[in-house]
Amino acid sequence: MSILALNRLDIFLLIAVFILIAIPVIFSISANAGKNNKTSEEPPVQVNLFISPYYEIIFGKEMTGNLLLEFGSQYPEILIRTADDTQEPDILVFDEGSFNAFADWDMLADLNTFASHEYIEEFSSGEFPASSAKGIAGHGTDAGSRRLAVPLVSFMDLLFYNIDILTAAGFDSPPKTREEFTAYSRIVAGSNFGVSASAISLSRNDRNALARDIFSWIWAGGSNFWINGEKPSLNTRTIVNDFNFFGVLNREGMLAPGVFETTGQKRLEDFAAGKIAMMAAPAQVIPFLRERMNEGSFGITSIPDANTGGRYSTGISSIYAAISANCEYTDEAWSFLVYLTEKSPLLCEALKAVPGKVSNLIPGDYVRDDPYYSKAWEIFEFAQIAEGFSGKPYAEEYESVFLEELQTFFESSRTAQQTVNAIQRRWDEISGNF
Repeated sequence: MSILALNRLDIFLLIAVFILIAIPVIFSISANAGKNNKTSEEPPVQVNLFISPYYEIIFGKEMTGNLLLEFGSQYPEILIRTADDTQEPDILVFDEGSFNAFADWDMLADLNTFASHEYIEEFSSGEFPASSAKGIAGHGTDAGSRRLAVPLVSFMDLLFYNIDILTAAGFDSPPKTREEFTAYSRIVAGSNFGVSASAISLSRNDRNALARDIFSWIWAGGSNFWINGEKPSLNTRTIVNDFNFFGVLNREGMLAPGVFETTGQKRLEDFAAGKIAMMAAPAQVIPFLRERMNEGSFGITSIPDANTGGRYSTGISSIYAAISANCEYTDEAWSFLVYLTEKSPLLCEALKAVPGKVSNLIPGDYVRDDPYYSKAWEIFEFAQIAEGFSGKPYAEEYESVFLEELQTFFESSRTAQQTVNAIQRRWDEISGNF
């Protein structure tokens, strides 16, 4: 055999050996590539988030279930479930009265961290966007420079009156001013109807009490606690007159008994039972009263003002959504808050909310078609939204001081001016902390 032949044989053997070695390596690489491709096609690991049970209580089990299913179809990697007693919610849903407690206890995440998202823009400034009809104060979303919650549904304050009781007392229309309200109340209280003319319920177990039963009247009278910016002030002649008005109602027996022991829910039930002639309450209670009372047996109107020519203002109570400060998956929780803001019209429709969503003042069909809600909207159109304490620094302390001094005023001979001075002095001590 020639040397050339041997060389060719050697080359052939070398090539054969190389192929035998390379084939397993190629198959191994191919298999690994297939595994990697298969992994990339698998769904991502699902994130579990819990929402507070209050959401289901407010919006109902059926709507809650439908919304969570729809959200899950859009975000299959996020599973939202209702929290029970053993779980801390990642997403909090709460009403006006709970806002201050959550803020003071540092339970809410700062939503400014999501400022790049389009849906935070309407809540990122000091004011809501103003409609053409009114200016809207920075209602209920901030605590200092933090943005803590998104309002989903909002309700205005109104005066509710029992038509039959007022008719029996000789009145064919509700009171328009405080002077008329006082006159109506005196006649009802002095009659033998066996009912209370009005009611104020300020139990400490009712976090909405002050805003509903006291502040709503102050706003209607044109007063504003925040004329000096960050620190609240009430030492004005108008607010002194507000206290004098409450003092008259209390001293002359025009109020239902148990002012500082009863809750708004108790008063609502008493009103529905025909035991109270007039009361302030949010529009949220209209469905309850329609269910419990005969249709047309009660009416709504604006809360009587002080007839001083000032701009009528109305309080707003909202239902909010927020992210827990302890939430581990904040981006996923924020996705759900965005989803809820998109569903606000549906939520407003379900609760028949007036005005609804204050950052987008477009009334739903229920407002135009229903006499109660169209009346409420008519009142709202001519009102300015008042700025309360929701989300403000030290809000719970301010309100606690106000309630303590108001109770002293009701139960002693102290004057309205002395009471206002006492509240202002204690408020100034609190505001000196920041």
